[in-house]
Amino acid sequence: MKYQFTVVVERDEDGIYIASCPALQGCYSQGDTYEEALNNLKDAIRLHIEARYSVGEPIPIEIAVDRVEIHV
Repeated sequence: MKYQFTVVVERDEDGIYIASCPALQGCYSQGDTYEEALNNLKDAIRLHIEARYSVGEPIPIEIAVDRVEIHV
């Protein structure tokens, strides 16, 4: 099966890249570089999906991805 998910990559104050997949709650990883964080997250997503399959849980399907602008 082939899936596509939106991922978010942020950089913390120590320069570490933190990557997460909002559609898969609790699915995140990190790396010293953007590429490393993204590759680690791909592994985490695969393992997350395999774990859901093993217990019969559905795989979330993203409906829409959008950006919002907030003025404070």
